[in-house]
Amino acid sequence: MENISKQQELIGRGVKILNPESVFIGHEVDIKRISSDNVTIYPGTRIYGTKTLICGNAELGFEAPVTIDNCYVGPGTLLKGGFFQGACFAGSNSFGSCAHVRAGTILEEQAGAAHCVGLKQTILFPFVTLGSLINFCDCFMAGGTDRKNHSEVGSSFIHFNYTPNQDKATPSMMGNVFQGVFLNQNPIFLGGQGGLVGPCKIGFGCLTAAGSVIRKDEVRNDRLLLGGALRETSIVRSSDNYSNILKIYNNNVSYISSLISLLNWYREIRICFVVDFYSRELHKGMVETLEIAIDERIKRLKEFVLKIEHSKSFKYSDHLKNFSGIKEFLKDQKKADFKGSKPDIKVDEKNYIDFIRTIDPSAAAQLGRWLYSIEYKIFEKAKLQV
Repeated sequence: MENISKQQELIGRGVKILNPESVFIGHEVDIKRISSDNVTIYPGTRIYGTKTLICGNAELGFEAPVTIDNCYVGPGTLLKGGFFQGACFAGSNSFGSCAHVRAGTILEEQAGAAHCVGLKQTILFPFVTLGSLINFCDCFMAGGTDRKNHSEVGSSFIHFNYTPNQDKATPSMMGNVFQGVFLNQNPIFLGGQGGLVGPCKIGFGCLTAAGSVIRKDEVRNDRLLLGGALRETSIVRSSDNYSNILKIYNNNVSYISSLISLLNWYREIRICFVVDFYSRELHKGMVETLEIAIDERIKRLKEFVLKIEHSKSFKYSDHLKNFSGIKEFLKDQKKADFKGSKPDIKVDEKNYIDFIRTIDPSAAAQLGRWLYSIEYKIFEKAKLQV
């Protein structure tokens, strides 16, 4: 009866629940965090979690049943079918059915995906679009300027984020934070039926040909990348032999440094667009989700270091013997206050995307330098030096 009363109270407040008896709302859900402004909940929807927030004009379950658990669903977001847990949608996002979206995932404004897409610890900047049948866990992607000129991942693409040595120190970065936030960079295109072996870095404007599997960084912009299949062979395999330790470690540190700079952007710039209860709670959710993503990357890097310390190829004992200190440094930087070095920028717009589109170029350059200085400081302190 308690569950039915939640449904009826939401209906009384103006929420559209098309078949109340087919919708489950957990006893822990605070229905005050579900907006009465044109929210539609279709049959088969299940809602869990004390943190769950559903903003105005959102729709749940139009194509297939939806389960959401402690998610932040921004205004105008359409979650059409699937499982969503611990994720944050900034607004006007669209996600097709058969989704599987887990913790540490943030889709900024108008980013979206078609059907059968799996995400975890994934951050997509505005307008980034994913096709169908995609696994894109442990990724950051920026690039593009609007809905017609956006970064995209083609259908049947895989980000390989788990190694034969059973570690996940594999986050890949497409674009970067300090330029990507201004929505003025060339889009990145990852061709369908292809893949990317993490951890990897790809520059703005790069295009990977369909069917390519990319294994190397390409930080130069505007490149065409071709990656063929490996030649057939059979060789003796050593299970504890790591290669590219320097690249793997430093790419992880770079990724963490970038996320910390983005965290400061959320704290100091995005907070300017908090105007009511729902925008405040959505902003809080974005910050908390990003903090979770940073913690996950530090955890995975620690696991990687512990593994390579016992591997036959370990060559960096002198440099990593104090990794516990590096780990604590990274955690401290997540909490650090960098606003003292932030340029004084006036925010006149009420909408985040409008602000980015109209920001004065000189102000954007100052903010970009501020973000880069955060990233650079952290990376230089924590990177593996040989």
